[in-house]
Amino acid sequence: MRFSVFIAVFASLACSGIADEVRRPPNIVLILADDLGWRDVGFMGNRQIDTPALDRLAASGLVFNQAYAAAPNCAPSRASLLTGQYAPRHGIYTVVDPRHVPGSPRHRLLAAESRADLTDETVTLPEVLHTGGYATALVGMWNLGRGRAGESATPTGQGFDFYSEPKRLGFAQDAYKRDDGAYLSDAMTDEAIRWVGEHRAGPFFLYFAPHDVHEPYDPKADLLAKYKARPGLSDPAMAATVEALDTNIGRLLAALRDLGLADNTHVIFTSDNGGTRRFIAPLRGGKGTLYEGGLRVPAVWSGPGVRAGGTTVEPVSGIDFFPTIVALAGLRPPASAAGLIDGVSLLPLSDGRGTLKRERLFWHFPCYMTTTGPMSAMREGSLKLIEQFDPHALELYDLTADPGEQHNLASSRPEVAARLHATLQSWQTTLGAPRLSTPNPAYDPKAPRPENPRRNKTTAQP
Repeated sequence: MRFSVFIAVFASLACSGIADEVRRPPNIVLILADDLGWRDVGFMGNRQIDTPALDRLAASGLVFNQAYAAAPNCAPSRASLLTGQYAPRHGIYTVVDPRHVPGSPRHRLLAAESRADLTDETVTLPEVLHTGGYATALVGMWNLGRGRAGESATPTGQGFDFYSEPKRLGFAQDAYKRDDGAYLSDAMTDEAIRWVGEHRAGPFFLYFAPHDVHEPYDPKADLLAKYKARPGLSDPAMAATVEALDTNIGRLLAALRDLGLADNTHVIFTSDNGGTRRFIAPLRGGKGTLYEGGLRVPAVWSGPGVRAGGTTVEPVSGIDFFPTIVALAGLRPPASAAGLIDGVSLLPLSDGRGTLKRERLFWHFPCYMTTTGPMSAMREGSLKLIEQFDPHALELYDLTADPGEQHNLASSRPEVAARLHATLQSWQTTLGAPRLSTPNPAYDPKAPRPENPRRNKTTAQP
């Protein structure tokens, strides 16, 4: 897709402290981990897993203490990251999986159909940057179609000049290790460093999307031994996988320094969704739910003009990185995207003191996963409302007093629950978000739960 891009007026950035730095277009590196939970890294409080590279990155920039993924699982979160849109706009609600198709016998309601890929008309972050003069690359996971639906289902059809995936590097699906003993995280980082070196003249945009830390884990023997010897860990293999990811992020950051690029490169790090349930305490839920455990993620932003050592409790979402990165590049989305970008620029937060003029965040997941059902949610201030569709129910939580979402206030504060529900329904209507209510004629409560083929693979568990 090609469209004209307008150069932004730099005066709008002056209050953020970034105006001087963006006169020379900065390089931008966006790192998206897979299934990394909010407390799986040191800068978010983990004291059992070593993440020195990410901790140094956090110390050099701004940590978002209340960062959210835009969706509770992989595909919709990645689509929202690249479009700045809530899921009902792009129509990708979940990873298309034969175990969870609408009408499956275990579903009481007919779930919504989910797209597998972005449309041709979708304006993506790499398209805006590419048209604005940036070299663009994706190294890692795409998970937004496999090209069967046309060029728009591929990274190169959505604005990336270069794409390297695990398969291209000789790795089988979901495998961490190649037949020759090479590890996926190492090989992908090598590829990212090579590409950055070739485009050091800049400006460039690198979207680095490792497979780590999706299970089943298959860590290096030395790291596994290290964490097996560490008391109190529930899963040494998971911890070893997190450290391997951190080591390779450190390698990438070191390459930026060695190439003389660090002073003019913004690095944003986050995760595609919340972590797995056994690592998410004290939050509730996990991947696949709209509870905090399924949505809260680690996030840090470091770069020229961003206050080192800053923190913010302002709630932010994966939808916000699109407008933030476009603004950092001194660009604007095309007119065709007007009114279709739900995220807001995070530039006002760059000094660690600003706030956003946003009242609410929303999520919508009208699908089933193996252990979770369809739901919709919103956050307003410290209040969070969850609308369950199967069976229909409202849940209201005060996240300041109850971050673990253990005390449902919907019955004790019915007026507040009703007001927030009306707001949520209005948002659903505006975006055409499907509300599930139609019974599934194929429902069979005795149907067996579908197995996860990934969990049946060999993994280096203790």
